[in-house]
Amino acid sequence: MTMSSETTLMERLEALEIRIAYQDEAIESLNQTITQQWALIDALQRQTAALGERLDDAASGVAPVDRPPPHY
Repeated sequence: MTMSSETTLMERLEALEIRIAYQDEAIESLNQTITQQWALIDALQRQTAALGERLDDAASGVAPVDRPPPHY
């Protein structure tokens, strides 16, 4: 191997190492974002279920009224 080919290989190896470091950072950032989004989705699903139960309770306890609203 000549000196220039060794230098080229070392430069390529260094470029790959730098690339891997940036990819690891990007993957970690994406993982944190996904984890936060799943926590938010879970909270919203629980909140939606609770609101649905409250709506069902409210609808089952009140008979419908057949009169016009008060502003008529």
